[in-house]
Amino acid sequence: MSKSVVFSVVESPTHPNLSATYRRLELEEVRFSSIRKAIHALRTRKPDYLVAEFFYGYGSNYAGANLGNLDVLLASLQKYAPQARVIVMVEKSEREYAVRLSERYAIYALLEQPVQAAQVEALLQAS
Repeated sequence: MSKSVVFSVVESPTHPNLSATYRRLELEEVRFSSIRKAIHALRTRKPDYLVAEFFYGYGSNYAGANLGNLDVLLASLQKYAPQARVIVMVEKSEREYAVRLSERYAIYALLEQPVQAAQVEALLQAS
C-alpha cells in the first residue's frame, strides 16, 4: 500500500515545521513554497491532505470573488482531488474570513495560529 500524500504549502515563517510529524505518521510530504506551485502539481499528484495557511486579501483583488490566498487552490482541489482533507491555519484576526471560506469549500479543520504539531497530528490520526 502506498503512503498517503500531504501537500504542505509553506508561504510564511509562521507555518510550523510538520515534516517530523508527517514522517512519524508515515505520510509522504510534498512541500510547496507557493499556492501556484501546489495548483500546478495537482495535475499529476492527488493529495490525501492539504495543510496551508490562510491570508485574507485586504484591499487586493481578493476582495472581489476571492477571500484570500486559498480560494483558487481549493477550487482546483475540488476538481482534481475532492477527497482531500484540508487543514487551514489562520491568524485569530482573520478567522472570520476563514470561516467564510469554509462556507464555500470543504475544510476539515481551521486552526488558529500559533499551531502546534500535536494539533495537526491529532487531526491526521482522527481522519
